[in-house]
Amino acid sequence: MSQPFPSFDDNAAAQKARLAEVPARVALSLKVNGRTYSVQAPDDMPLLWVLRDLLNLKGTKFGCGIAQCGACTVHVDGRPVRSCMLPAANVGSREVTTIEAIAQKECGRRIQEAWLELEVVQCGYCQSGQIMSAAALIERNPAPDNAEIDAAMAGNICRCATYARIRAAIKLASRR
Repeated sequence: MSQPFPSFDDNAAAQKARLAEVPARVALSLKVNGRTYSVQAPDDMPLLWVLRDLLNLKGTKFGCGIAQCGACTVHVDGRPVRSCMLPAANVGSREVTTIEAIAQKECGRRIQEAWLELEVVQCGYCQSGQIMSAAALIERNPAPDNAEIDAAMAGNICRCATYARIRAAIKLASRR
């Protein structure tokens, strides 16, 4: 006669087996902020976690995990991307820039200076993603109008609602 449910010992053994499984790891060579890093990571590990957990670059934030809030925005070859959904293995030889190095670019420096001058930050959690998106906008469009700013920043959520100050800082940076 079979038991209707597995025994406790069977469940424990199955749990232990699952815990012992190690995800497939791949060797990655990533260019981040002008430096090449070699890491071992699970093949599906998002770039966000490689940056934060393996490279100790903590400026890029986790917000939603589904690429909807923009807190995890970094640049890949100069384009803003949501690092929470991008597998690090898919980056390949492309250059990644994080908030830690955005001031090395003229547009990033101007954005950060404008952010400070206009005191954009309230709680600050979303700001690295906001700055990364704003820097990408200024890089490709040095004099954006309000509609262009709104379109470029639409994927970045600020729970403190500093949107007016964000727009003003982008306009100030574009005039410099």
